[in-house]
Amino acid sequence: MLWYVVILIGFSWLLQSIFGFLQIKHFNKKYAELRKLGRVAIGKKTGLIKSGTVVMFAIDRKNNILKATKMQGVTVLSRVRNLKGFEGKNLLHLGEEDLYKVNKLTRLAIEDALNSYHVISIGGELKVKKGWIDLLLSKK
Repeated sequence: MLWYVVILIGFSWLLQSIFGFLQIKHFNKKYAELRKLGRVAIGKKTGLIKSGTVVMFAIDRKNNILKATKMQGVTVLSRVRNLKGFEGKNLLHLGEEDLYKVNKLTRLAIEDALNSYHVISIGGELKVKKGWIDLLLSKK
């Protein structure tokens, strides 16, 4: 009986690894498509139990949004989808009226994209945010 449990856990891990690989491959493909349009601003909001969200904005030289996408979900089955209502707007001039149309996690991811864009545009470096596993294993 114990061997069945070990095999089931191993199979589950393998299946999750395969789906995770496919998700990353899909994300990279969508990112490459956006890069062909211009620069890309990326923001994320991770969640422990809630779904995580990643947004990507393809922008031109004047910071006008050419295409907006998001990936949101809890599982490795999440895919990158179009984020409607942002095309043609200026990334740096997005206001509350633009953000009220999306859910809270997407709004926070958009704010992270704006912050990341600002830091990079002035020549700064983005700080690596600690994940929940880093916080759990922290010795402090």
